[in-house]
Amino acid sequence: MGVPFKQNDLILFQGDSVTDCGRNREDPNGLGSGYPMLTSAWLAASYSEQQLRLVNRGISGNRTCDLLTRWEQDCIALQPAWVSILIGINNTWRRYDSNDPTPVERFEQEYRRLLEWTKRETSAKIVLCEPFVLPYPEDRITWREDLDPKLAVVRKLADEFADVLVPLDVIFEQAATRQAPQYWAADGVHPTLAGHALIAQSWVKHVCG
Repeated sequence: MGVPFKQNDLILFQGDSVTDCGRNREDPNGLGSGYPMLTSAWLAASYSEQQLRLVNRGISGNRTCDLLTRWEQDCIALQPAWVSILIGINNTWRRYDSNDPTPVERFEQEYRRLLEWTKRETSAKIVLCEPFVLPYPEDRITWREDLDPKLAVVRKLADEFADVLVPLDVIFEQAATRQAPQYWAADGVHPTLAGHALIAQSWVKHVCG
C-alpha cells in the first residue's frame, strides 16, 4: 500500500473521553495524552515529508447527540482530509449510571446524520472506530446487552460511509486473552497507556496498511 496521505492533510480525531484524554482546551493543537497523541507521533515519524496536521476535538462525556450539536464548528469548519470517530460508549454508560438510555434506533439516526453531514459538506475520508467495553469490573458484562446492538450499527454504517473501520471491540477482546482486562482499561472503558497504545497501533495498521 502506498502513502495514504497527501501533503498537509489535516487528520481530525473526534469522540468522547477516550479521545479527549486530558487535552488542553486552550490549545487548538493540544492532543491530550492518549491515542491521538501516540498516533500523531507515529505518523509524524513515518510520514515526515507529508507534514501532516493532527487535531483532537474529543470531549469527555460526549454521546452521538453531543457530536451533532458541535459538528459544524468542530468538524465541518475544519474541512479535514480525514475524520476519525470513536463514539458510543457513553450512549451505553448513561443507561446504567443515569437511567438515560439511548435506544439503538436513535443512536443509528444520530450517527447517520453525522456521517451524511460529513459526506455532504467535506471531502474527508472517514475512519470509524468501534466503541468497546472490557469485562472489568464485573458489572460491565451486563453492558453488552446495550452495546452489542450499537456495535452492529457502527459496522453497518461503516459499510455505508467509511473508508476504514477499526474494530476496536474485537481487538480489545483478543488483547484481554493475553493480559487481564484491567491491564488495557482499568475501569473497562478508559484505556491505560497500554490500551491507548493498542488503539494507536490498530489505527495505524488499518489506515496505513
